[in-house]
Amino acid sequence: MASIPTPPPQALRAKAAVSLRFEDVTQDGRLVLDAIPNALGPAVWRAILSREPSVVALLKQGIIPILSRFVIEGEAGPVSATALVEAEGACQFVQAGDARFVVDMWADLYAPAGRTYGAAPTDEAKVGPEPVRRSLVGRVFAEHVLTRPFAPAGERRVRELSFPGAPAVIGSRLSLPAPETIAVVPKGATPLEPGMRLDPVQITFGVVHTDSNMHVNSLVYVRLFEEAALRRFLALGRTTNVLGRNLEIAYRKPCFAGQTVRVNQCAFEESGRLGVAAALVDEGQSATKEALAAARPHACARMHFS
Repeated sequence: MASIPTPPPQALRAKAAVSLRFEDVTQDGRLVLDAIPNALGPAVWRAILSREPSVVALLKQGIIPILSRFVIEGEAGPVSATALVEAEGACQFVQAGDARFVVDMWADLYAPAGRTYGAAPTDEAKVGPEPVRRSLVGRVFAEHVLTRPFAPAGERRVRELSFPGAPAVIGSRLSLPAPETIAVVPKGATPLEPGMRLDPVQITFGVVHTDSNMHVNSLVYVRLFEEAALRRFLALGRTTNVLGRNLEIAYRKPCFAGQTVRVNQCAFEESGRLGVAAALVDEGQSATKEALAAARPHACARMHFS
């Protein structure tokens, strides 16, 4: 499983409050994975990038940071759905090894231990009143590629940032692995089936799944992959009383309203935890084994549960 890299010292940083929805917290007080990236909104997009003149210059050039990858980690909790969550955000403009210009973003979410109903957890060894200590409840790393999404084909890739007011690109880093390399059982894990198996459920996207970027929102895929994994665990006679705790997901090409897709996945077990390696493909590319083998997925994911 990919680990979240440490933000470099020169990264821009800010803190912000994060509001939880009631459905963001499970029955045992853990944050669901698709709730954690929401911290990037207040802690990075609004607290840092909205105040950067260089971002205005990017938009004037028709350049928008488009999400290409998440690494999400959920912690144990418990946390109350009414908790005051604080996110520590960071971001940096950098050039990847494949020459793409990207914005790397981070957010660590902290909250006091608590329960939505009933008394908050306490440390029985403590004597007397003490301030409630906050703990880490989730982390996210996001890679966004600078792109001209509304330009004609062939003109969308950003090849240089030489216009007035362009953001300062500090240093470079290695390119992250190709999306297809995520959709494989990790080395050392035990596959629970001979190979990838197509999920029986067809998924049809509607306008409800889209956002202002004119395609299916990135967080829709996170829940979609987790629900498909639970169906696979059930079919294999394994427990479904588990929650996704670690996820790496790479987005190769967007999906749109009206499109029908399927999840192709393989379940595995690693260090006592269930997991899946999965890819999202067009329904039309899943008719035969040959077509499925040649399909280029829209998104690829690897997820661990506990």
